[in-house]
Amino acid sequence: MNNRISRRARGLTAPAALLAILALSATALMPVAALAQAAKFPSKPIRIIVPVPPGGGVDLLARSIGGKMSERLGVPVLIENRPGASAAIGTEALAKSAPDGYTIMMGYTVHATNALFNPRLPYDTLKDFQPIAYVCYIPLVLVTPPALAANSVKELIALAKAKPGGLSYASGGAGAGAHLSGELFRFLAGVDVTHVPYKGNGPAITDLLGGQVSMLFDTITTSIPHIRAGKMKALAVTGTRRSSLTPELPTMIESGLPEFEVVGWYMMLAPAGIPRDILNILNTEINVAIKDPAIGAKLASQGVEWEGGTPERADAFLRAEMTRWGRIIKATGMKAD
Repeated sequence: MNNRISRRARGLTAPAALLAILALSATALMPVAALAQAAKFPSKPIRIIVPVPPGGGVDLLARSIGGKMSERLGVPVLIENRPGASAAIGTEALAKSAPDGYTIMMGYTVHATNALFNPRLPYDTLKDFQPIAYVCYIPLVLVTPPALAANSVKELIALAKAKPGGLSYASGGAGAGAHLSGELFRFLAGVDVTHVPYKGNGPAITDLLGGQVSMLFDTITTSIPHIRAGKMKALAVTGTRRSSLTPELPTMIESGLPEFEVVGWYMMLAPAGIPRDILNILNTEINVAIKDPAIGAKLASQGVEWEGGTPERADAFLRAEMTRWGRIIKATGMKAD
């Protein structure tokens, strides 16, 4: 066998030998080509997919960060809203995009839970995406229409128990923070309330303001203007501590529901396989954007808690969230209805 291989090697024609040398040269030059590609990045507009309709916290954050990135990178950063299927439509679009840094996505809580509710997603949550940066988290707030006859969580529980199935809670889609909070509320409080899913929190807020649903666990960022205007009634926040925006509001834990901790988190993602040098550029720009006083101070005043950090930190956080909610979903029997 070895003799046969040896004879074949010696019998290479000159053109074949030249091709072999060129192939080896091309392989050796691949890192150089990758560096050159990163050096020219970006040379055209960057697209940020927002997998929900305009108007909610995901959209607001993407537009704020995208604006700063555009200013620093010198290219347009375009927002493309791709709502539907609890963010799965926009997320699938990201998975099918070229891993060249020109298409990224503002993911949120549902990115960790979609696979837990639906094992037949058209993508793999851990294999098909590369976290760029853990952007921030926002506590949620339990709000109701002003006319609802409950002024505290305890009164809301009593009302729900007096009318089994008579109250409803809205969410921006199955697996999102509002849905997880609503199902956790049902489980811990032992009440029967109906889930009404929407294609994003924007439409859910509209129907809550119109009195079509009884309650909503919304990001404090988008609810605070309506709360201050008296168009929503706030009962509690969902973090482990009170929010500086609404220090008068108790937490759900203080309201008698131990173990109730839910926050809405946000993470920028790219398709898997993105070159490390381009990933680093995007990570740097996102970290710079969230530390910019014009963005940081403005959104921090609306309840945003900034995070940032490396792609590795974002990846570890995502995996930990999937493990945590996997346990909760199993214990509560939550369904993606």
